[in-house]
Amino acid sequence: MATTPTDFQVSGLIKLLTQDGLLTEGDAQVYAKEAKQNKVQLVSYLVSNKLVDSKAIASKSSVEFGLPFFDLDAIDWRSLPIALVSEKLIRKHHVLPLFTRGKTLFIAMSDPTNHQAVEDIKFQSLLRPEIILVEENKLVNAIEVALEAVDTSMSDLLDADLENLNIAGADEGAVDINAEVDEAPIVRFVNKILLDAIKKGVSDIHMEPYEKTFRIRYRGDGMLYAVASPPPTIATRIISRVKVMSRMDIAERRVPQDGRIKMILSKSRTIDFRVNTLPTLFGEKVVLRILDPTTAQIGIERLGFEPDQQELFLKAINKPYGLVLVTGPTGSGKTVSLYTGLNILNSIDRNISTAEDPVEITVEGINQVNVNVKAGLTFANALRAFLRQDPDVIMVGEIRDLETADIAVKAA
Repeated sequence: MATTPTDFQVSGLIKLLTQDGLLTEGDAQVYAKEAKQNKVQLVSYLVSNKLVDSKAIASKSSVEFGLPFFDLDAIDWRSLPIALVSEKLIRKHHVLPLFTRGKTLFIAMSDPTNHQAVEDIKFQSLLRPEIILVEENKLVNAIEVALEAVDTSMSDLLDADLENLNIAGADEGAVDINAEVDEAPIVRFVNKILLDAIKKGVSDIHMEPYEKTFRIRYRGDGMLYAVASPPPTIATRIISRVKVMSRMDIAERRVPQDGRIKMILSKSRTIDFRVNTLPTLFGEKVVLRILDPTTAQIGIERLGFEPDQQELFLKAINKPYGLVLVTGPTGSGKTVSLYTGLNILNSIDRNISTAEDPVEITVEGINQVNVNVKAGLTFANALRAFLRQDPDVIMVGEIRDLETADIAVKAA
């Protein structure tokens, strides 16, 4: 294989373009470095700077890699399965879900050598991705139009539902509890909020009643931002619907409650929501934590560790003794990091036990315990029991008191 200087190797799509005379190897080296410095896909860089024609790339790639070629001008925006792939992945890898057939997801790409995109989409959608080649310049526009259409439909649906909710929103005190939770606009509105949160890849949903407003916020990348403001007159209806879905007592509004929602997206993907209510001055506040079981299977290479950090983490968890303490703000990845470590250690020759409040992600082969303070099963009591269960690895969800910390340190 022909190579340019030692820090660059002609391969993949660049190799094809140089072989066909569309680029010289010297130019290829320069363009690849500039694309990397600008943090853009190489094909995007070449086309946006008019260095190579997008149709030429697509047609030559189609022949070389034996992949079908599709004209995005013929796309039906209403039928795209956008919800199967998060916006973050779509933008990161420059792909667009086109349609599904059985357990296969057909995705539009301009760079067929982007194998990481295929792996990430396979992991998230739990479907087998098949590449369909498209022109880069048309893909750029298609992604923006498709995502804008989703956001617009979300906005339109929220607006339409809010109008209906406003009509239905009579005096809160006169609302019948059964009527509150069965109204079609309420059900549709809540379902859309949950599905939209999953699509956007957020970690939490906040529903907050105030004296004159009712606010719904998402937490994404550690930051909260507002997504909807339904009329405060129907706040109780929305919260009651969430409580019914969580199997809580909707008549009890004076004390905090915990619940769980299981949402089935497809035959192969289920999302759980951990739900908590808190009585406030103007009604119950609800926070839903989104728990995606597939995050328990995430590889350590996707945690964002630097190579030296990854080496230290693996070295620490593989020691026969000691303690690994994971701290950080809400949504920073503590649970995912812990479960990634547990999955690495989860083998037939290890006895692994966890104490959590509550268990967020279930994992086959690990003994997971739900802490129940009311019943007397505290973190400290669970730890004492673990020590009599011939343990190899123990994971404690939270260290809330000195007693738990003391036992944990002694166990380590």
